[in-house]
Amino acid sequence: MQGIRTINRALSSALTLVGLIGAFVLMSVAPARAGENIFVEVTPNSAQAGSRVSIRASCDNDNNNRKSNVHSDAFGHVMLKPDKGFLTAQVTIPADKQAGDYPVDLRCENGQTASTTLTVLNMASPSKGPATGGGGTASGRGTGSLLVLGGVALVATAVALGMVGGRRRTGAGS
Repeated sequence: MQGIRTINRALSSALTLVGLIGAFVLMSVAPARAGENIFVEVTPNSAQAGSRVSIRASCDNDNNNRKSNVHSDAFGHVMLKPDKGFLTAQVTIPADKQAGDYPVDLRCENGQTASTTLTVLNMASPSKGPATGGGGTASGRGTGSLLVLGGVALVATAVALGMVGGRRRTGAGS
């Protein structure tokens, strides 16, 4: 009887611990819901100059059914429009924008504000492919054609030997 009580206590403690861990995990990874708080996010938060980014925000006002403004030196002023409980927009970063970190500031009609950072990258595109060598067949010395001819000769020899070996077996059995 004592052993069963010990097992029940251990099992009860383990289940309680699993439940608490599960609740903690669910609370920590739950996505932001519309109207839950005031925030602004840019996706992706690091982008090449000349590329398009998405902005999603919440002003916590009646499920975000009013337009709001976002400003950043990376792209200027943008009007966010209500979309499925959030405020959203897309904007293109100018191609000549200098690389760096730029604040993105949300100002809601109710006076609340939120901010995030957009990192603009300005990596030069390569003008030609990398110099990785040409491989054995790129030199133009005829090595590739020699390899092809050698392969054909090897296959022909294998076929001929197979035919000769097949005839011997057929002749030996008659």
